[in-house]
Amino acid sequence: MKFKDRLVQLRKELGLTQTDFAKKIGFSRTAISAWEIGRNEPSNDDTIKIADFFGVSVDYIIGNSDIRNPEELKNVQFANHGGLNTEGLGEEELKELQRQIDFIKKMKNKKEK
Repeated sequence: MKFKDRLVQLRKELGLTQTDFAKKIGFSRTAISAWEIGRNEPSNDDTIKIADFFGVSVDYIIGNSDIRNPEELKNVQFANHGGLNTEGLGEEELKELQRQIDFIKKMKNKKEK
């Protein structure tokens, strides 16, 4: 999923119109529309601001991860282990763990094709 798709999804989950979202985050409706159709992309700083607004990671909003927030990894349940013990891991370690999980999924999908 790309940034434009995630932005639309997250905005609609909150029941916001482009105009409502633009007002809340301090951008024009035209900018929001351009992002959502993929004509433009926000700057890195603006992407961080948008991710913070929705409470998701930048990796999620730009489509690099399907985990909305690294903190969600603390709740991942494995069938044979009853859970993933992430106690003591910081945000960077959780992001690295997510990158590893995403890599494993990618390799698995390639094998299945």
